Amino acid sequence: MEILIVGAIIIFVLIYNNTIDKDKFFADNQKYFEALKEDDYQFLVYARYGEDVDVDQLYSKRITSAFVGFLIVMVFTITGNNSAEIINSQFFLNLVLASVVAVVLFKAPYTQLKGYYKQHLHEIDVMLPYYLKSLEILIQHYTVPVAIGKSINDAPEIFKPGLRRMVERINSGDATVDPYMEFANTYPVRDSMRMMRLLYRLGIGSQEKKQERLMMFSRTVSSLQNKARETKYKERLNHMESQTMIMLVVTGIGVMLVILISMLMMF
Repeated sequence: MEILIVGAIIIFVLIYNNTIDKDKFFADNQKYFEALKEDDYQFLVYARYGEDVDVDQLYSKRITSAFVGFLIVMVFTITGNNSAEIINSQFFLNLVLASVVAVVLFKAPYTQLKGYYKQHLHEIDVMLPYYLKSLEILIQHYTVPVAIGKSINDAPEIFKPGLRRMVERINSGDATVDPYMEFANTYPVRDSMRMMRLLYRLGIGSQEKKQERLMMFSRTVSSLQNKARETKYKERLNHMESQTMIMLVVTGIGVMLVILISMLMMF
């Protein structure tokens, strides 16, 4: 085990001094590192930073930080022990501690991305009706899959990964409702399931049925837009009420302090 630790430290030093090409090292061992990557990691990265970011580079940084953290913990714990203690169970405790630190460092960026996405689900809820309204206009002139593809460039950034995935599945020959339901599950906000089912039905059937379903889709989208406007109005109203309450509390405390000071000065 000592040989493994020393070898890992030597590898780290060689990488740090650019003696070993870090990018080539990760490329050669990519299949092993990819097994650790979360299924939704790429989507979360795109949702947070946009589609121009290099996902592989961010992921390699996660691997590097976990590797470095593991080595640092092992070095500091080993230097505090003599050779006899390294052989016994203390070494394995140090190994467990270093592994825990490595896992925490590896998972921390993913947890942050997940937290960012959950925090912005409310914004997604408000943006979805407006995106669907623009999509409705395109559907009047194109088929549903073509309209979705044409809508991607002008769609909110956070929707683009899910839309591209939907279009890829549809173009690959998946004529079921599954690509639409995958999008709804990716963005689990109000009425997303129902809207994706309506969108799927728009893509099937005759032209007459399409017009009828398009009218139903339009009415539903308008209803969602009204709800989104009400939500925005309530948020502004609540914000104004909270600001007014803070002003009243501050003013009340100020008045009480002035009265208290005046009373103390009288005595």
